[in-house]
Amino acid sequence: MKWTKLTIKTLAEAEDIIISTMYDLGLEGAQIEDKVPLTAWEKEQMFVDILPDAPENDGVAYVSFFVEIPEAGEKHPGETTQQVGAGLSDGVDNSYFAVSTGQHVDIDALVEDMKRELEDLRMFMDIGEGTVTISETEDIDWMNNWKQFFHQFYIDDLLVTPSWEEVREEDKDKKVLHIDPGTAFGTGMHETTQLCIRQLRKFITPQTQLLDVGTGSGILAIVSLMYGIASAVGTDLDPCAEPAVAENMEMNGIAPEKFEMMIGNIISDKEIQDRVGYEKYDIVVANILAEVLVPLTPVIVKQLKPGGIYITSGIISGKEGLVQKAATDAGMEIVEVTQQGEWMSVTARKPV
Repeated sequence: MKWTKLTIKTLAEAEDIIISTMYDLGLEGAQIEDKVPLTAWEKEQMFVDILPDAPENDGVAYVSFFVEIPEAGEKHPGETTQQVGAGLSDGVDNSYFAVSTGQHVDIDALVEDMKRELEDLRMFMDIGEGTVTISETEDIDWMNNWKQFFHQFYIDDLLVTPSWEEVREEDKDKKVLHIDPGTAFGTGMHETTQLCIRQLRKFITPQTQLLDVGTGSGILAIVSLMYGIASAVGTDLDPCAEPAVAENMEMNGIAPEKFEMMIGNIISDKEIQDRVGYEKYDIVVANILAEVLVPLTPVIVKQLKPGGIYITSGIISGKEGLVQKAATDAGMEIVEVTQQGEWMSVTARKPV
């Protein structure tokens, strides 16, 4: 399958208005490339594992849209005959298929429409160069291209490796975690995940029953099971977590009965709270944003056994006080506060 990529060279501050303008032409799902540094708020909201270092910001941005070029005779489910752009001319079928709209596209006419809209915008604001370039590519693997950024790495003495990389001969005697994030969060690269793993290894025992709230790919529970805990339960809002956890369990040889997954909101859903169980867990771990940990904490303390350990992370530096207060307000004592990069972990204990 071939794709045509339409790229507008502009300025970072013009990205939003250009995307909105192109949306009116029938183009959606923009790809943005710029060098604008992330703010602390953006880092917290993205909460991603794989974030390559960016070069110095030069203010330039590239906003790209993709249209699909069908093979001869190829049909697309739900496609329409509506034209995007100014229509065909001279009886020559120069139509493409818009990946986001399901419509045929006259590519030449569309580019002219894009250029006209950009010139209109230039009357009101600085859009920089404002040029449109056309390129063609084949077989874009949207779901797998990100894998070029994820390679083997260590968390202390634990080797983390994706399924598409071989374990080197010199590493075969080490403990190895095979993890693929799929569409669910969690590869172990993010500082918050590593903070949690280090705290878990301090407190887990062969008798530990673990609850992992916001389990994502299941990495925290799976690592704990690899190090010998008795059992784990994971909860997550995203149904994508369920197949991701199942796949990662299988890759690491975790028996299905050792790790139970539940989809639902443990903060507000009484049915999930009841299924999870009360005063049942030696450790609860939650790698979530601080604003979620605050309402979660008074709920989760009821799931902990007396003397149980509560490990939290996902806390951007400066917000750890919110989580500490939530823990002490729920009657717990703070055991330890640790930091890696811009991220914090707060560990608390429920009184016996």
